[in-house]
Amino acid sequence: MTSKKIFAPQEITGILPPLLTPFDENEDLVEEVLRQEVRFMLSKGVHGLVPGGSAGEGNTLSTDELRKIVGVVCEEAAGRVPVVAGVIVNSTRQAIERARAVADLGVSALQITPVHYIYKNDDDAMIRHFRAIYDAVGIPIIIYNVIPWNYLSVELMLRMMREVPGVFGVKQSASDMKSMADLIQRCEPHQRIYAAIDALLYPTFALAAHGAISQILSAVPGPCVKLWNLVRSGDHVRALALHGRLLKMWNTIAGDNRLAVTKYTMSLQGVPVGNPRAPLTPASAAQRQAAARALAELLEDETFLKAA
Repeated sequence: MTSKKIFAPQEITGILPPLLTPFDENEDLVEEVLRQEVRFMLSKGVHGLVPGGSAGEGNTLSTDELRKIVGVVCEEAAGRVPVVAGVIVNSTRQAIERARAVADLGVSALQITPVHYIYKNDDDAMIRHFRAIYDAVGIPIIIYNVIPWNYLSVELMLRMMREVPGVFGVKQSASDMKSMADLIQRCEPHQRIYAAIDALLYPTFALAAHGAISQILSAVPGPCVKLWNLVRSGDHVRALALHGRLLKMWNTIAGDNRLAVTKYTMSLQGVPVGNPRAPLTPASAAQRQAAARALAELLEDETFLKAA
């Protein structure tokens, strides 16, 4: 039975991996593997789960598929950690439809991108967009700031968190450490800023980010939880050492088909999530070999750090 436990926005912190969506050869959802993935993530000590995001191929999902995926994740999580549902669409109307589709499942928040097809929206249009979504469903919102041609300024995101009821956080992406640092410094104590800069988790944690929602968490959640814990405990020497291993891991993943390499990396850990939907290409033989080597080295490091 789906858990209806709702976590407050202030409780949504730490390592929040975007869940990979498992597909079979026909690109249909494999529910049992999704349940297995949730159990795997929870076994690694993650602090929340984010289905339907970019790493979950949310841009390719139908509304019915998103509802199914979010429902399975909420049911499997069973109230142990917050579930944040991703919404990646191209209009306010579509965003409200998606939000309503998951509203009764027990999600604690929504992660919503600005619209992503070609056009730039002015600040007032973005304010109206996010306000209309919250007015429709009353579920707290994290802004996913990732769309290059509809990139939101720090000033606008701070304004939205002040003016739009329910908008409590920002997932800052696009390798923009300056905006990340400004948001952390200028946000209110009850607001939350999440890192989505895969290669630089350590410095974002050191800057006091409230957590991370990022694709490298999808590939190697255990070491990311360890990094979070090391920084939180003030052990920056070991955190920096682990950062180096995580950076090497990310460098094997990063690329135009990074989702395929991420899925392959997860499959090496016993969760067969399959390939991404077409037209994304599967990981090449060279990518698979590099990812396997980096994963083995990283997990050896995790064992060392655990014993130290």
